[in-house]
This record gives sequence, C-alpha cells and structure tokens, in this order.
Amino acid sequence: MRVLNSVITSALLACATMAANAHEFWIDPDAYQVQAGDTLKASLRVGEEFSGSSYPYRPSQITRFELVQGETVTPVEGRMGDNPALETSATDDGLLVIVHETGDNTVIYSDFAKFEKFVSHKAFPDVIALHAARGISKDRFVESYRRYAKSLVAIGEGAGADRETGLKTEIVALANPYTDTLTEMPVKVLLDGAPRANTQVELFEKAPDETVQVTFHQTDGEGIAQVPVKPGHTYLVDAVWAEALPNDDADAGPVWKTHWAALTFAMPK
Repeated sequence: MRVLNSVITSALLACATMAANAHEFWIDPDAYQVQAGDTLKASLRVGEEFSGSSYPYRPSQITRFELVQGETVTPVEGRMGDNPALETSATDDGLLVIVHETGDNTVIYSDFAKFEKFVSHKAFPDVIALHAARGISKDRFVESYRRYAKSLVAIGEGAGADRETGLKTEIVALANPYTDTLTEMPVKVLLDGAPRANTQVELFEKAPDETVQVTFHQTDGEGIAQVPVKPGHTYLVDAVWAEALPNDDADAGPVWKTHWAALTFAMPK
C-alpha cells in the first residue's frame, strides 16, 4: 500500500509540475464524431503545440466540468484518478459542448527573461511596463493562472450551435464545424461575457499525419476572429488574458493572474 501511495503521489506531483510549466490546456476527445449510444471519452491535456500528456480526474482541481447540449447542462461526475477524465454514454443527437474550468494554480518566476518571452508570445503589450511601474521585483514573483476549456463534439449529425456558457473567459464558435461548409471558422472571444476586441488568438492545426501548424490571428472590434480550417484537420483555438492583481509585493503572493480560454473541434473529412 505504501508503494502504491508513493506512485500515486509521484504521478500527481508530475501532473502539477507539468501544468505549472507548460502552456496550453485543452479537452481532447477520443473521437469528435460519435453516434448516440456510443461511449464518449475525452482527456484533459496540458502541453505545447497541441501535444501533451493527459492528467486524471481530480475533484480538487475542478471548478466546473459539464456537458452542454442545447439548454441541457449535465455535470460530469468521475472517480478520482479516472484517465481519461471523461467517459460517458453519448445520448441525444446534436452538438455537444464539453466545458471544463480548473481551479487556480501558480507558477514562480525567478528568471525575468522567461516572463518576458511568455508576455511577448501571448501579446500582452503593457504588462512589462506595468510590472516595472508597480515596482514588482524581477528576481522572484508568482503568477496565478486558471484554465477555461471547451470542446465541440458531434453526436449523430451534430446539428446545433455553440453558446456562451458563463465562463470568466471563453471562446464561442459562431458556426458548426460538423454541419456547415467552412473554409474559415468564426470564433468570438469573451471576457466576463463581453467581447475582447483586438485580442490575439493562437490557432493550432493538427493534420491527419499529426503534424501541427501554429498561426496567430486577431479579433476585430466585436471580439470576432476568422481562423482558417481544412477538412480532416483538428483544431485548438487559444486566447489568454493577463490580470494585474491588487498586490505589488512579490513576497505576499501572486502579482499577476492569467486566464486561459481554449476551444477544440475537428473538421470532417
């Protein structure tokens, strides 16, 4: 029993370390198109460039985990350690939206160059100047972060539409990849229910041979970006917001908080 507990503890610590040091978090269904009555499985992944390890169902790290289909919202109830974190029976035909919100986690920066690289990558134009203006140490400080992920799965023909789910920040698909003929997917980035204008959107496109291409896009004045899509490819759309916390003392706790929105879907062949 002691050995088993040690293994479990090591696995959880590895997941925590992975989550703290990697970038994107996303929901990864085994299949994006299933039939009613089939088993639907989806992993929670953390990694870079649309590649990463899955981590298990851990209630302490979950704020929301739901299946949304039309106006029906069903909580996901798993068992500690389940991996994949979601395994359920697909029920009614239609577009299913899987929604997941993590708890808060933290990362410690002791190399300011890494923070600058992150800020540049995610296009936060004022963060470095504001960090200096607030008088925050560059030698060691803490960032808090929370993840908000959605995934679109077609049950049967997959008719229906994505919708706002009330997450702090989220990406809403304005078209249905399984029923609409698309060369571009319009997506809307929201923060507290309001559009995020002129915001960077990062698009990860995975081809059938598993190669990944990363491109950057921008929302317009209404928070909408048009991202290119191709038949047979799988997509992760990512947008991040950096919040200045009301604490300028690096020794007193987190000074920044980032909020990560993600959306995954697939285009039929």
